[in-house]
Amino acid sequence: MRRHPVLILLTALVIGVLTAGCGDAADTSGDAASSSSATPAALDRFYGQSLSWGDCRPFASTAVERPYYVAPFQCARMTVPLAYSRPEGRTASIGVMRLPAKGDRIGSLVVNPGGPGGSGMTQAALASIGLKNTDIPKRFDVVGFDPRGVGASTPAIHCFTDAQRDRGDDRVTALGSAGPWTADYTRNLVQECANRSGGRDALAAVGTRDVARDMDVLRAVLGEQKLTFAGQSYGTRLGAVYAEMFPRNLRAMVLDGAIDPGLGTAERRIILHRGFQRSFDLMAASCAKQADCPLGTDPGRSTEEFQKITRPLLTNPVPAGGGRNLGFNQATGGVVNGLYYSEQWPAIIAAIAQVKNEHRGEKLIALNDALAVRGPDGVWNNQSDANYAINCNDEQRRTPEQEADLRSAVFETSPFLDPGQPVDGVSRDGCEAWPVAPSLNIPYAQDIDKSVLPQTMVISVTGDPVTPYDSGKQLAQDLGAKMLTVNGERHTVAQAGLNPCVNGMFADYLINLKLPADGASCTL
Repeated sequence: MRRHPVLILLTALVIGVLTAGCGDAADTSGDAASSSSATPAALDRFYGQSLSWGDCRPFASTAVERPYYVAPFQCARMTVPLAYSRPEGRTASIGVMRLPAKGDRIGSLVVNPGGPGGSGMTQAALASIGLKNTDIPKRFDVVGFDPRGVGASTPAIHCFTDAQRDRGDDRVTALGSAGPWTADYTRNLVQECANRSGGRDALAAVGTRDVARDMDVLRAVLGEQKLTFAGQSYGTRLGAVYAEMFPRNLRAMVLDGAIDPGLGTAERRIILHRGFQRSFDLMAASCAKQADCPLGTDPGRSTEEFQKITRPLLTNPVPAGGGRNLGFNQATGGVVNGLYYSEQWPAIIAAIAQVKNEHRGEKLIALNDALAVRGPDGVWNNQSDANYAINCNDEQRRTPEQEADLRSAVFETSPFLDPGQPVDGVSRDGCEAWPVAPSLNIPYAQDIDKSVLPQTMVISVTGDPVTPYDSGKQLAQDLGAKMLTVNGERHTVAQAGLNPCVNGMFADYLINLKLPADGASCTL
């Protein structure tokens, strides 16, 4: 099923990719602020606040998002402590969007799109549209929030200017980055992020555990005794961490496109790139059936043919319209973005053909721009910057030697992304100069009190290129959840409303708390 192109673009944006390994904000241990049995008195003013709902238009960060920030959607700002260990100190403002229920209201359904760095406000609009043929928007207020550091929330993370992004200078977040990275580069980058984002304390306050605390404040502010939550991709990490911290505060939870909580950063990155190579190979095999396929008619040589097209872009970018050029990182980024959904394979093939035959890159740079949402006016949202910062607050760190080994392993696993350049001397962990150490404590969500956690639902797509099917099985086991298998080739499915079979089980669980039967499956 094909969707409206803007909807495809935004969904690709908000799901995003877990890329570089990094670390978590301070104050993530099991302290009073993370207890689900009591709220510290110092947090009463946050838990007891009232939201003032109004016009959404001021909350849109780019022209691409603006058409969705209109009535009947309502928006508000919620105040939270920047650091929960210092609730009397500096605060953050969280942007929230809702579509009020149209029928017999059960409560609020809070959604998260992934990334990390994706806009939950935009996702509330997209999910409401995607699920319009189900009873979910009738029974629930559909609610999304921009996690701290993201989109309309303030302080927002900004590391690069729009001009730098247009030139492809945001190397630290590029999947195919060829460097060079030096200690000075990573140190200066962190300082630039701090300068543009409200200081080092703002950088240190965007970890997943901080967002989970915000989500519990949101639950209370929405008037819900217990939270109903649907998260996809990185949103499955957020949901699992919330379940770990606030197991008594959940009514129902659906996690779609799961991250395995037990996998370390390096292992997960290899698995991620194995999925991308698999999807690239499937796309190339479909292309090879066409006489004019830019990757040739022999699927076994498609990676080699792709390298011949893209590696020259390292030193000789091609024009891409609007005064911009398409370089290697933007070309590979555009292809990766298209690989999220099999319905976008024809667009990838056409874009590669343009580079090969016309020596132009408008089509591939458009796919790359969609990953981080660049408006037609040249304004980018901060998805990629926030992705970098959140990962720096969550993920494990590596020495330069470990990073070089990992990069070598990544390119062996996913050779279509290999720039063909040495990795020694140009490989560094982009988070090595981050102001706080990692403290998500991977593996996470391993000691959840299942006696008080409601039985949850995990959805996993067999051909998901980003969060593999086996990760869904593992997360379901960790949570004691019921698993829905979806046969298909795409990353996540439930909130898009693409499949009647998925829609029915998704809605039945959220509305009636009826879980799928053992071995339940759907086919796209």
